[in-house]
Amino acid sequence: MGFYGCDEAGQGGAAIPRRSEVRSEDTWDLSKLFAGDAAWDRGLAGYEKAGEKIAAFKGSLGRSAECLAAYLDFASGLGQLEERLGCYAELRQTEDEGEGAARSMTGRFMMAAAKIQSALSWAAPEIQAIPESDIKAFLAERRMDPYRVYLTKLLRFKPHILGEKEERILALHAEGEGTAQETFSVLTNVDFDFGVIDTDRGPVPLSQSSWSLFMENPDRNLREKTYRRFYGVFAAHKTTLASLYSGAVKQDVINARIRGFASARAAALFPDNVSEAVYDNLVDAVSRNLAPLHRYYELRKKVLGLDELRHYDVYAPLTGPLASPKTSWAEAVDLVSQALAPLGDEYTGTLRAGLLGRWADRYENKGKRSGAFSAGSYSGDPYILMNYKENSIRDVFTLAHEGGHSMHSWYSAQSNPFMQYNYTIFEAEVASTFNEELLFRHLLSGAKSHEMRLYLVNKHTDELLATLYRQTMFAEFEKRTHELEEGGTPLTADVLRAEYRGLLEKYFGPAMALEPESDLEGLRIPHFYRAFYVYKYATGVSASLALAGRVLSGGKAERDDYFSFLKSGGSRFPIDTLKAAGVDMSSPAPVEAACSIFAGLVGELEDLLTAK
Repeated sequence: MGFYGCDEAGQGGAAIPRRSEVRSEDTWDLSKLFAGDAAWDRGLAGYEKAGEKIAAFKGSLGRSAECLAAYLDFASGLGQLEERLGCYAELRQTEDEGEGAARSMTGRFMMAAAKIQSALSWAAPEIQAIPESDIKAFLAERRMDPYRVYLTKLLRFKPHILGEKEERILALHAEGEGTAQETFSVLTNVDFDFGVIDTDRGPVPLSQSSWSLFMENPDRNLREKTYRRFYGVFAAHKTTLASLYSGAVKQDVINARIRGFASARAAALFPDNVSEAVYDNLVDAVSRNLAPLHRYYELRKKVLGLDELRHYDVYAPLTGPLASPKTSWAEAVDLVSQALAPLGDEYTGTLRAGLLGRWADRYENKGKRSGAFSAGSYSGDPYILMNYKENSIRDVFTLAHEGGHSMHSWYSAQSNPFMQYNYTIFEAEVASTFNEELLFRHLLSGAKSHEMRLYLVNKHTDELLATLYRQTMFAEFEKRTHELEEGGTPLTADVLRAEYRGLLEKYFGPAMALEPESDLEGLRIPHFYRAFYVYKYATGVSASLALAGRVLSGGKAERDDYFSFLKSGGSRFPIDTLKAAGVDMSSPAPVEAACSIFAGLVGELEDLLTAK
């Protein structure tokens, strides 16, 4: 199961309905996972019952290929049930974070899963202990075909696998490791009360989801008022938020040390077989190419007619309302389908049917998780959470983005056995931003006015800035915070804010006059609770820009290469998969090229604004 998503994707509206007030056709249909909560309860009972059979396999895995395959058959079935249970509970909880029954389901599942993982803790060490000559012979047998990739990857972890007793202890601790992330989500999505903002249309609720729409409002006084109200709530809880994040970083560092990794970052990159040089290449390449970013902020200050560019000005539109069309859900699906037509009828037809059916939970409701994500699983549909608003084209791009994740999941599940279908997040961000690039090019080619072209170029510049530069800034922050913890520096609120402010100054450049509250932004980013994740957005968009150009300018071979990537699942490591598709992410060249594309967009934006 993979949850791949964007924060700040939804924008607000005049009234936020309760979950019970949302039409069923606007929600996802989870029946492919379970027919309902009662069926989920029965599934959980079956999962716990199956766990009683685990001990029967202990001591048998090295006897023969058949014995090992029998265990893996069992583990695969148990894993599929576990994935269905976890996916259903998580999706139900995101519908309303404050709803007790769904939250209870998640808690019950986590308790059961922790118990099962504890019971399975002997398995990896037992497989690791099989003599190399025997495991090589086992892998050569056809019976092992569905498990060959899984076993090969598992054997890589041999230096980092502990003994049975230690693995059991770690498994028992797993249930509590998500506490910081879970508390952060509840605190910021449920307990925080941002109140309402008075607008010319009357009072509008301010929420995590509506924040972005306010920041895109052309009224600067409204933006400033919203900004100070929003960050005032975060300031009132800054010590708690810093403590939660510090706890998450401590857990990352502790786990890495237990497993014998040199650092938390090394531990996070190891499963993908990604070198730390790839991470450093990204940060270094972007740092060498900050001039176009600073040029963009100077341009923004000039166009908005400001003496000083403030933090609440960075999303203000540079175009008039004429170029901001209202787009219904059905119209958004049409646009996305047309843009992705170069990928063929199977791709667009499958995605279209899912989006017009019930793959997606479309609109905001009270308590619903903010932002957007795609949650693929082997057995269910590749579900999409949105907080879609018709008055922001950004949400059309978000729909294309999440649709890319979902189709990646769909092809991976169709093309691989369960034990090797799950692709990495590193690869996931390629499929999603690839779709955004095709949507941009489609809309730009159909722009019938100077205003629309200006709007689209400005929007795409902002999107690439957010994905390439902003995520790299986040990645640099994560690198620094973990190094501070590893070096013995406590991550207090003051330390975290100072580190983040330094990065804001570096990336925004001389055009920006930062607010006293600006560095509180570092305490509100949900992805920081999934350490060393955000860099994959930036590497992903760099790869996707290269692949989009390759597919659109090429022929059948280039498109087939791309579909090979979508279908690869977890059959190869991500650097190898992308290299086969036509882009080498072990080199800084794709990042340098992406920065050049951004520089070109800034230049085009300057020309369009001059001609306006």
